[in-house]
Amino acid sequence: MRKLYQTIFILIFWVGLWQLFSMLMDQELLIPSPYTVLQHLYILAKRVSFWLSIAATLLRVITGYVLGMVLGCFLGAITWRFPFIRHLLHPLLLIIRSTPVSSFIILILLWIATDFVPVFISLLMVIGIFWQNIYEGIESVDSQLIEFAFIYRLPFKQRVTAIYLPSLRPFFSSAAIASLGLAWKSGVAAEVLCHPKFSMGKALYDAKIYLETADLFAWTAMVIFLSMILEKFIRYALAALKKEG
Repeated sequence: MRKLYQTIFILIFWVGLWQLFSMLMDQELLIPSPYTVLQHLYILAKRVSFWLSIAATLLRVITGYVLGMVLGCFLGAITWRFPFIRHLLHPLLLIIRSTPVSSFIILILLWIATDFVPVFISLLMVIGIFWQNIYEGIESVDSQLIEFAFIYRLPFKQRVTAIYLPSLRPFFSSAAIASLGLAWKSGVAAEVLCHPKFSMGKALYDAKIYLETADLFAWTAMVIFLSMILEKFIRYALAALKKEG
């Protein structure tokens, strides 16, 4: 109950602060009130395009996230196993980690179809985090346990489940949570720049262009809300996997 009251208090505090700034500015075009934003969100929610945009954005980001997770885990494992490949691909990892998201978006717009740009951007933001974490996770496995497994000739599957997976779990969980928010923000940012037909990013851009500030706030609130839902889902899934393990 204490946690619930604390959450309610925090929510009231920030909504109240928002309302205060809106009253002080006295310009709905600059800072619409929470009530106005809720009204516009209700109007938007009655449109089919609203739900199509949300579904399309979720599909793009989740697709990029899953592909980035798979490729990142693969690259982390293979670069640990083969030092030459690690040295060969290390510049690629540095480029992914160092290049601004906007630069990637503009470059990729030259090469692939508009609808696939957010997918690719989300993938790029995820792949580096999983790559690094999986590599460090395998590197942290106790060498004595590995020697023990080889001495007693444990099958490969048993070595993986008994030694590697328990060591990798915290690294994987950390990467899964850290990369999700980054994939979501970068995917929506890519949509803002490349304007797929149905997307939350395009809706944000259109609201800004036409000075529909209340709609802009409403779409932003949906972006934040969905980000929180996705993070809760990932945390729940990881906790369920941990219990099963």
